[in-house]
Amino acid sequence: MAGFLSDLVQYRKLLLMILVLGIGGTHLSGFQISVINYTSPYIQKFINETWLERYGSVLHQETLTLLWSFIVSMYCVGGMLGCLCSGYLTAKYGKKKCLLFNDVVLIVAVLHTGFSKRAKSFEMILVGRFLEGIGAGIHTNAHVQYAGEISPKKLRGFINVTTSVFLALGKAVARILGLRDLLGAEDTWNVLLSFSGMVALIQLLFLPFFPESPPYLLMQKGDKPGCLKAMKQLWGEGNYQTEYDDLMKEKSVTKSTKIMNVLQVLKEPSVYPQLSTMLLLLLSLQLCGLSAITFYTSEIFKTANLQESIIPYVSLGVAICELISVIFCSSIIDRFGRRILLWGGYLLMALILLLLETSLLLSDQFLWMRYCSVILIFLFIIAYGIGPAGAVASVMNEIFTLSTRCFLVLFASSSLLGSWSSQRFSSICSSQKLKGSQPLKSQKNSKHANLRRNIIRLWRRMLPKNKHSAPSSDRPQ
Repeated sequence: MAGFLSDLVQYRKLLLMILVLGIGGTHLSGFQISVINYTSPYIQKFINETWLERYGSVLHQETLTLLWSFIVSMYCVGGMLGCLCSGYLTAKYGKKKCLLFNDVVLIVAVLHTGFSKRAKSFEMILVGRFLEGIGAGIHTNAHVQYAGEISPKKLRGFINVTTSVFLALGKAVARILGLRDLLGAEDTWNVLLSFSGMVALIQLLFLPFFPESPPYLLMQKGDKPGCLKAMKQLWGEGNYQTEYDDLMKEKSVTKSTKIMNVLQVLKEPSVYPQLSTMLLLLLSLQLCGLSAITFYTSEIFKTANLQESIIPYVSLGVAICELISVIFCSSIIDRFGRRILLWGGYLLMALILLLLETSLLLSDQFLWMRYCSVILIFLFIIAYGIGPAGAVASVMNEIFTLSTRCFLVLFASSSLLGSWSSQRFSSICSSQKLKGSQPLKSQKNSKHANLRRNIIRLWRRMLPKNKHSAPSSDRPQ
């Protein structure tokens, strides 16, 4: 541990750059994914009030849910587009320029969401969420690659795990600011959504003082003096000839290999082992039970007879536990290795899930089992943070070569971003109670007809000529 702390002192400039990278990188992804839950009721109320003021009628509940689903899903659509563009942009212009450009996009996005309330336009929230999604797709990929390329070998595991640390930090910050005592109130929901702009502005101001990654300068730009200068600027004064020689060897091996596109990577047999490993790790993250724990945490807390007013603070404690455990993982990953953390983390998570299921089944017979369920949730999050949360990010960034890293990292980021967004979309939509419930058979037969009718109703209502001719079902009783 003393050697690790001495390394942190030696590479203090690198740590400052990691901080600047993180707050404008995966930190924003974690924040934007979590913050939408706290603004959900206020945005829906804002949409209803705006519609009433424009057209003199209240929105039908199904139409309101449809509009809300558009707002949630726009982030995912923009994220996929940003991921598809990020591979080309980072390879051509470098990670630093991409992040600076991305900060401008995010500032424009939060201007839309922040001023939507004053402009009385919910369409501005749609545009803002779409632009935030594009920014998330770009900064997630650029941050992961940038962090991996600027790290020395002795701190590579620690630096790679910081991407997961800032992701957990973003979730925790969203839960803190989302409390009703702070910005999670009806009068300040637009300010809460605008927090991302302030963070992007900080990165926009400070990132220009740091260099581009040494591997990019040497292999893509052929700038040998710039590569050595970047190493000294990030790692302090010293002799880095060994690291420079390693980069030259990699360059000589890959000098005839250009950055591959999607089809080239899929046709390259040598990439199949890395691709299989990445798919296995992604599947393990999605099927480890974290989504179920996230969705039903509040319900489990309610069954434990916790007061409604303290449940948000207990949920905040869960997020802080995840953050602390991921930070702890970053300090031990280089000592214990990735495999031990993955095997140990998943084994502990499986055992805790088994105990959690048992405690939930017995909670009606033994009241004290309900409190065991709360404790087990905290233990599950700790096991996840120490094991898979940090180790997966480190492995996926280390097993790829420079020629394939852009595509494979963006593929992994696209999968995770799409999964996170779809999870949030499912959890929000599942909490909506639609009016006028029908029998199961009737719902099955009229599913597509209802969706088509809602879209037609929404389109007609937004036409100027129909401003005062709303359907009777949408008018206030």
